[in-house]
Amino acid sequence: MAEGEKLIPINIEDEMKSAYIDYSMSVIVSRALPDVRDGLKPVHRRVLYGMHELGVRANSAHKKSARIVGEVLGKYHPHGDTSVYDAMVRMAQEWSLRYMLVDGQGNFGSIDGDSPAAMRYTEARMRKISEDMLADIDKETVDHKLNFDDTLQEPTVLPTRIPGLLVNGASGIAVGMATNMPPHNLTEVVNGTIAYIENNDIEIDELIQHVKAPDFPTGGTIYGYDGVKEAFHTGRGRIVIRGKANIEEVNGRECIIVDEIPYQVNKADMIKKTADLVNDKKLEGISTIRDESDRNGMRIVYVLKRDAIPNIVLNKLYKYTALQSSFSVNNIALVKGRPQLLNLKELIHYFVEHRHDVVVRRTTYELRKAEERAHILEGLIIASDNIDEVIAIIRASSNADEARNNLIKRFELTEIQAKAIVEMRLRQLTGLEQDKLRSEYEELMKTIIDLKDILDKKERRMDIIKEELEVIRDKYGDERRSTIEYAGGDLSIEDMIPDEQVVITISHAGYIKRTSLTEYKTQNRGGVGQKASTTRNEDFLEHLFVGTNHQYMLFFTQKGKCFWMRVYEIPEGSKTSKGRAIQNLINIEQDDKVMAFICTQDLKDEDYINNHYVIMATKNGQVKKTSLEQYSRPRTNGINAITIKDNDELLEAKLTTGNSQVMLALKSGKAIRFEEAKTRPMGRGASGVRGIKLANVKDEVIGMVTIENPQEESVLVVSENGYGKRTYIDDPEDGEPVYRVTNRGGKGVKTISITPKTGNLVAIKSVTDNDDLMIINKSGIAIRMVVADLRVMGRATQGVKLINLKGNDSIAAVAKVMHDEDEVEDVEGAENTGASNDGTTIDNNTDDNNT
Repeated sequence: MAEGEKLIPINIEDEMKSAYIDYSMSVIVSRALPDVRDGLKPVHRRVLYGMHELGVRANSAHKKSARIVGEVLGKYHPHGDTSVYDAMVRMAQEWSLRYMLVDGQGNFGSIDGDSPAAMRYTEARMRKISEDMLADIDKETVDHKLNFDDTLQEPTVLPTRIPGLLVNGASGIAVGMATNMPPHNLTEVVNGTIAYIENNDIEIDELIQHVKAPDFPTGGTIYGYDGVKEAFHTGRGRIVIRGKANIEEVNGRECIIVDEIPYQVNKADMIKKTADLVNDKKLEGISTIRDESDRNGMRIVYVLKRDAIPNIVLNKLYKYTALQSSFSVNNIALVKGRPQLLNLKELIHYFVEHRHDVVVRRTTYELRKAEERAHILEGLIIASDNIDEVIAIIRASSNADEARNNLIKRFELTEIQAKAIVEMRLRQLTGLEQDKLRSEYEELMKTIIDLKDILDKKERRMDIIKEELEVIRDKYGDERRSTIEYAGGDLSIEDMIPDEQVVITISHAGYIKRTSLTEYKTQNRGGVGQKASTTRNEDFLEHLFVGTNHQYMLFFTQKGKCFWMRVYEIPEGSKTSKGRAIQNLINIEQDDKVMAFICTQDLKDEDYINNHYVIMATKNGQVKKTSLEQYSRPRTNGINAITIKDNDELLEAKLTTGNSQVMLALKSGKAIRFEEAKTRPMGRGASGVRGIKLANVKDEVIGMVTIENPQEESVLVVSENGYGKRTYIDDPEDGEPVYRVTNRGGKGVKTISITPKTGNLVAIKSVTDNDDLMIINKSGIAIRMVVADLRVMGRATQGVKLINLKGNDSIAAVAKVMHDEDEVEDVEGAENTGASNDGTTIDNNTDDNNT
């Protein structure tokens, strides 16, 4: 150990504590947090003061940024030059500060996150508004302290006329605390401050009528007002900001045009992340994204796919991208050197308090200067009144000191007055100059009285603060950039889409679309036989529902899975368009296919879902009833609706109220009718109970119908060789059941006589006179016939020939379709239950060969 050194043992824990506290205090007080009075952190204050000292005002030429940074570094801010330059650059960026403080010339970066040019290339000067932040700094209005090497004085705060903290906000991370304050509109802040000056007891809610909400430099929409209110009341709150978007048609394609993005969002990053979401198929409906921003403003174009619904895509952009982001307000600022959480009223209060202090100090300084000048003028006036004597005294003196002393003795002057007389210029001896002295003295006396009055009366000082604020408002005030959407909140996609009535059509080959009901009403009144859809060869519309946009479509597949879609998610098409394949709209497995559809009302309505059931039937005769409630929690990848056993598949699913009757028909010509109540409700995982006994191993269920009004409904059965007939369920004349109601699980009764001539049964449908039949042959020919032309026969007969088959052709499927001439009336008359017009929900029965 060198001579004269000594070691002092220190407990490491104590040393760490004190060192860390010193460090954190330094960061809090002199780096990361703004002062509540001028809203500036030390680095910003030093940059502005450095520019002031250099004389680079708003009306002078720009100076090299490196020159300014050097001045600030060398005199006041002994840190890295990047910290100073970055702070100065930010003060010159229109997307960073609501009211820029620096006027930059050159490349100062961009909203895309491009870095500014090096400081040796750029130039800067103060803006007018910064001059108002420094106004009166030379009038002893603020305390100065020694700089880092004790050679110069620097201001501890600026005597700002601008409420800087509210107007430009601040953000900073200190040690153990952080601040994040949003910018506001200058006009609103000034109005709020004036309202506070006029009434110190003003409530925050009254202040909010003036300062409505933050106002971000990048515009955007403040979405929802609760966060704003909370931030104003407590100093903390979460403000949701959305970009401004319109939907336009560009070159025949619908596009979402964004011209304002949320504050502190990097435009290039936002576009890149959106493109990644589109590529990863997490964001549907966008085909291309273009950034068409230029010097005239921002313009981001999202070109939509043809079948995309703009409002849904826009909502998804808000949900998944930075087009909607939040600003967490945390109003922590230094009050008398201590960090404090402040609400709106406190922020205004401390600014007004600071302005008051500045006005007092300025007035005191001006009064002192006025009194000093008046004192000199009094001496000069005495001298001019006795000018000959004064000249004689000066001439007779051997030097200046003697002349001063002689004058003091003769006229009872002070040292200062005598000095001023001795240094008087000869031109001040002219008559004109002597008059000027007197008038200046009189003016000064008035000023002194006025300044003393200001110092005596607080109301006058407050009036001065108000007047100066009004001048600032008139000079720099502007319109709000951020609009406020008071009603905003967590809006769901549904809220964007009107719950209007639509017609959902599904074709035999599985193409689905929705069309506004108005299109049917207006275009097709009385249109006999007009084609309602352009479908593929041998395809036709098989199912039609009238529902509303907010209802749900449930799809049941052969393997027993259930998928959902909201009706508004079904691609919209005109009456004549084909629609989209259902397979492309839901995550269905390759070897699975949709067998049944149900259109239900709101799945969030407790009463509705608990009082409705889904009845399913499988090929092997199992039936299962499950409460609709079990299907009320949608999942993207579907859920199991029924456990399907080996060599079985789901055939049908119907929506019932729990009081229906169920009919199942077999390939062998038997049918069973039983009360729905005979099957107890089961969970989704169950595989059901036996609904009908199969006659033999080769036998299978070919269809299921649910019956609500047995007196009015008739059953149509069709066999594979083209025979078919209609039979009443209950005889309409005597009400006796034609198909008797039995227990579930029996063998059933004959519904058609099966002979080699008729072939096996292929379809059972519940029909009325308003329906048409579409019969599809295995050879691909489709024949349409009117149900009303078929007479009603007995249960055990073999029926009549419906269709002439050539060679060994046979019937593949039978579908019930809308009767053409009544199409309009039927669609309009269909109740808004999601059922098709005859009260049944859906009919879909296709053979395996016919996909």
